[in-house]
Amino acid sequence: MHHLVTGLVPDVTGRHGPLDVKATGYAQVNAEADEQSATDLTRAELLAAPLTLLILLATFGSLAAALVPALVGVVSVVGTYAVLRLLTDVTSVSVFALNITTALGFGLAVDYSLFVVTRYREELAAGRGVTEAIAAGLRSAGRTVLFSALTVALSLAALLVFPIYFLRSLAYAGIVVVVLAAATSVLLMPPLLALIGRRIDRWDVFAPLRRRLPGSRSPEQGLWHRLALTVMRRPVVIGATVAVVLAALALPFTQARFALMDDRVLPRGSASQVASDTIRGEFHGAQTSPVVVVTPDVEPGSDRLADYARRLSALPGTVRVDSAAGTFADGRRAAPPGPAAAAFHGTGGTWLSLVSDRDQGSAAGEDYVRAVRAVPAPGHVLVGGDAATQVDTKDSLSSRLPWAGAIIAISMLVLLFLFSGSVVIPLKQLVLNMLSLTASFGAMVYVFQDGHLKWLVGDFVHTGQLEVTVPILMFCVAFGLSMDYSVFLLSRIREEYLATGDNTRAVAFGMERTGRLITAAALIVAIVLGALATSQLSILKLLGAGLALAVLVDATLVRGLLVPAAMRLLGHVNWWAPRPLKRLHARFGLTED
Repeated sequence: MHHLVTGLVPDVTGRHGPLDVKATGYAQVNAEADEQSATDLTRAELLAAPLTLLILLATFGSLAAALVPALVGVVSVVGTYAVLRLLTDVTSVSVFALNITTALGFGLAVDYSLFVVTRYREELAAGRGVTEAIAAGLRSAGRTVLFSALTVALSLAALLVFPIYFLRSLAYAGIVVVVLAAATSVLLMPPLLALIGRRIDRWDVFAPLRRRLPGSRSPEQGLWHRLALTVMRRPVVIGATVAVVLAALALPFTQARFALMDDRVLPRGSASQVASDTIRGEFHGAQTSPVVVVTPDVEPGSDRLADYARRLSALPGTVRVDSAAGTFADGRRAAPPGPAAAAFHGTGGTWLSLVSDRDQGSAAGEDYVRAVRAVPAPGHVLVGGDAATQVDTKDSLSSRLPWAGAIIAISMLVLLFLFSGSVVIPLKQLVLNMLSLTASFGAMVYVFQDGHLKWLVGDFVHTGQLEVTVPILMFCVAFGLSMDYSVFLLSRIREEYLATGDNTRAVAFGMERTGRLITAAALIVAIVLGALATSQLSILKLLGAGLALAVLVDATLVRGLLVPAAMRLLGHVNWWAPRPLKRLHARFGLTED
């Protein structure tokens, strides 16, 4: 269809004598979105790559160390292109898949490599040789990387329960890309590190600055250590304040209104968007895409069909009903069947076209479809059209949400139990991860639905509604990323707790050992995903801005304030588990060391 549209549309649009012809419709909108997304992808990559390198340089100090994760990220992007090309041979893939999965794959590959390089440098500093340092680093950080990738992949797997090709195609692509990012980091890092050896700290651009600073601080004097202790001295006040702020940021989401994507996903002024705006402004809302009723059990032209069409025409919102029995309006026949009525004949049945004055993308359009379906029919009927598709899509998504939620909750509870040995920490982490999404969900409504602060992300066509699949996609991706960082933090906290038995000390130790690293990793992912907000397509703007905000909130307010507050309040209860589960963890549990 894409090739047909791109080959046909240029020949039939433009000036034709006195006519100025523009094309729109589902296929044309997809074709323009595909072309625009390719342009946007190049812009996003050009923006994200240098910023990512700067963050890596600030984190490591050494240009050599910074270039290694960046190189792994580039390899992951190349692999992502290949994966998506192969997927298109076996299934339909969304036009937005390349932008989303490329950003996700690059961000995760750089993050995972960041953790491996950090552990390798620690092992070198401890006096190990290059080969021993690589092996020790992969035994610890490499195992955690694979475990963390599993959490993201399982979170994305929840999208597979939805019978929507957009979500399913992104699930297939996302899972493969996450596995590819982890595999690239673990498999490519050893030869790279062996090649660079002890030169990993070369070209230290911050060495002159460090020479002018006083001696290095002990871990107890570090920023994250001091922040953790400050929070744990007033856990109730700080924790409650942050939780209330995050809950308040989520309040706009209670007013969310959802619809399917249409031409208004395109930038303002694009050909399809202008043509559709003209139709919306000058024709009844459903004349170009009427509600269609198929009646395979009714003979065309029968009295039963005429009576059914008459009753449909009497519904509030119906402009007219065209059928094989004639045209009906206001509960009566307006015109007898003419030559055009033959178009409504089918094999063993007929169909009716209902033109409504209701906007098919609105709540009124959905109510109209439900009213049509409630009219007693002379036989089995099927109701279609844009509004019917929207109703059925929402109903389908709503019915599958509990299953998706159960997949995420159960898988994350099991994984975090295997990692922590506790039944309390996994439950607490699920709640905290939900809070990390509140600001993003509130911003979706405040900015993209209600149109406030549009200048932050650039102009877009404001429809007063959100694309119905985006919150689900954003939840699964952001939840997986939040859990990803939880694994790195909790592994260090547990390591110290097992060594000392001091919960407060363990939290401060874990925060200090991972705070700088997780912050850098979160910044990289936020920049890579946030670069999608520079897109001219509103759906990519929404996903990019929302995911970037979720990652930043998780790395700052949740990891920096809520986690130490909650850990301090629960104390030793954090690590509680029934004895049978303790024995299970002793046998099958996973740790970083």
